[in-house]
Amino acid sequence: MSIFSPLIRAIDSDHFHLGLQQTRALPEKMEWGKVLPFAVLHLGCLGVIWVGWSPVAVMTCALLYLVRMFFITGIYHRYFCHKAYKTSRPVQFLFALLGLLCVQRGALWWAAVHRHHHAHSDEEVDVHSPRQKGFLWAHIGWMTSSRNFPTDYRLIPDLAKFPELVFLNRFDLIGPLLLAFLTYGLGALLAACDPGLRTSGLQMLVWGGFISTVLLFHGTCCINSMAHVWGKPRYDTGDDSRNSFLLAIITLGEGWHNNHHRYQSAARQGLYWWEIDPTYYTLRLLAALGVISDLKRVPESAYAEENHLTHAG
Repeated sequence: MSIFSPLIRAIDSDHFHLGLQQTRALPEKMEWGKVLPFAVLHLGCLGVIWVGWSPVAVMTCALLYLVRMFFITGIYHRYFCHKAYKTSRPVQFLFALLGLLCVQRGALWWAAVHRHHHAHSDEEVDVHSPRQKGFLWAHIGWMTSSRNFPTDYRLIPDLAKFPELVFLNRFDLIGPLLLAFLTYGLGALLAACDPGLRTSGLQMLVWGGFISTVLLFHGTCCINSMAHVWGKPRYDTGDDSRNSFLLAIITLGEGWHNNHHRYQSAARQGLYWWEIDPTYYTLRLLAALGVISDLKRVPESAYAEENHLTHAG
């Protein structure tokens, strides 16, 4: 291994000094080198001890959580993973770029892992199944193993044909760097224009960059872990997926996980008006504005199937 390999790996997410197949064949285990980025991200939240807080910083933290949760649910998940709607190639590129701001790697890696999950949900080869590997491994542990880092482009041929998406997927470090620049820059600008707001570049970096991202990360991971152990299933999907109102609130609609596992390509995951699905409402708005089109509907058979199961029970 070259002494520069770790640096190249940090920059290029498709660089593996052992080779792609050898990396995928490695034992699945926690590696301290892969733990380090998560440790830095979480320790960065402790910066609040020195930078303090301000209303504008806390509001920015909350806003960035909500906006970027939509990037995960509405873009990474419902578009790149399941093609629940259509959009133009330029908007597709913009969506992939915005997704990088979530600091959850590139859209193609995210989609490949998720499609594999649906193909093998809660089976032995599912990389984040609480049934197979325990809650903590399903929540975060699987991301500390080198074998889960390569993007399996074979699972996403519809996306891999776009070189601009492959570029963003390879150089996903763009996202964290851009987020740090934007949050620090916003704080510095506000401090210069209105000192009465009591914020600063570092304060905004801590709240908007670190705290908001940690909350977003665990909110997203709750679907991998908690949504397979907590809640109630509506449909027999052959796995442990559940529906949870609380998780739906935290993740803007993703908590209707059992619904989703039954009808994966539907743009809507909350099937009834009381199953709150803010991601779907936002997608409807984008469709009305002409940004996206052809939202895939939940089939009418979904309701008939539920009635049949309820009657049979």
